[in-house]
Amino acid sequence: MIKKAVFLIFLIATLGFSQTSDEQQIRSIYDAALTKGKAYDWLNHLSNQIGGRLSGSVQAQQAVDYTKKQLDSLGLDKVWLQPVMVPKWVRGAPEFAYIETSPGVTTNVPICALGGSVETQLGGIKANILEVQSIEELETLGRDKIEGKIVFFNRPMSPTLINTFQSYSGCVDQRYSGAEAAGKYGAVGVIVRSMNLRLDDFPHTGSMSYGDTNVWERIPAAAISTNGAELLSTTLKLNADTKFFFRQSCQQLKDVESYNVIGEITGSTYPDEIMVVGGHLDSWDLGDGSHDDGAGCVQSMDVLRLLKETGYKPQRTIRVVLFMNEENGLRGGNKYAEVAKNKNENHVFALESDSGGFTPRGFSFDCSAANFQRVQEWKSLFEPYLIHMFVKGGGGADIGPLKNPDMVLAGLRPDSQRYFDHHHAENDTFEHVNKRELELGAATMASLVYLFDKYGIIPPKKIKG
Repeated sequence: MIKKAVFLIFLIATLGFSQTSDEQQIRSIYDAALTKGKAYDWLNHLSNQIGGRLSGSVQAQQAVDYTKKQLDSLGLDKVWLQPVMVPKWVRGAPEFAYIETSPGVTTNVPICALGGSVETQLGGIKANILEVQSIEELETLGRDKIEGKIVFFNRPMSPTLINTFQSYSGCVDQRYSGAEAAGKYGAVGVIVRSMNLRLDDFPHTGSMSYGDTNVWERIPAAAISTNGAELLSTTLKLNADTKFFFRQSCQQLKDVESYNVIGEITGSTYPDEIMVVGGHLDSWDLGDGSHDDGAGCVQSMDVLRLLKETGYKPQRTIRVVLFMNEENGLRGGNKYAEVAKNKNENHVFALESDSGGFTPRGFSFDCSAANFQRVQEWKSLFEPYLIHMFVKGGGGADIGPLKNPDMVLAGLRPDSQRYFDHHHAENDTFEHVNKRELELGAATMASLVYLFDKYGIIPPKKIKG
């Protein structure tokens, strides 16, 4: 009986939780976030005083300076900048495009260059246009039907998928690889339907790649708004000889130095066990990057502040990392993981917020079955805050390079229905962020960090035993 009692005590200490004390701590975190939160004010400055923070830009450096200053003011144990070389792509003059149904009869449509694209020739490009739904369809047509034309990728995001990130994943390949594929068949340019479920006039940018295509063989690529895509598709059905014109002056310059911004609270009991919470500080240049990913950055900063505000002293070292260059290179995430590996640091947990500042619904987890089971046992602690979704899935792009079999990776999952209305577009602006939703997300993240810090992760050796 004594052995059984000892085993039960061990089980509670390692796998279970104190319902009452945990409820109280989590309640205090939410109360502090909703009454004394800082995330909204920080985001206001990032968005309205600094603006879009494209890697290598002056605004990106201003964001580094600002967020470091705010972390310094929180009384953390350590705050520092981690140098990282990042690409510097510039958009140049505003893009211009029109549909021409016959000589002199034109209709202007909204476009924007895709990140990483080359420029058009100085006077722009005008050519007949070929509409396709996928890269696979393009490859069945052959050079005879493609050469000398502008390829128009017009596969929309699926409206039937409730998880809009799945819908995004189902068509983003045409944006990322469309120019590489079309260029191989002699196309002179690429136009891609914006990754957006809504019909509107905002073109959505995003990263693209030419693969191993020679620099002199690369063709310009731009996104067209969903309304523009609908008009272009309808016009082509009525007049197959329709031409398309577009002009853009973007350039890829030499890499420049930037920084990941890092702050930490040193663990009181297990300082060598590191837990990371973060988002990416860079954004595209069309809007001010409030949802993608200013929201994730300020929420992550507030996690550390909320733990201090509620008097909680972490057992493990908790770091906030504001990663640079997620949008067009992932250099910040890769650099952080590289330095961690070189220093032989022991990362046990990482949480990322990069899905917008909307109402939190739960988390996705990339972890062992035993750790996922533990999370399910914590579910009742979150249900009073309407947090109900705990699913297997990815943690996030920036924390991905840290992955190892001993870790738990997690991603905050807000309601996704409005996210792609703003993603990478001119209307990703501060006015579209709700203060209360943003604060609830910060509190939800802080609560999960608290639980994993208090109880630790279940290492593989315990799973086997």
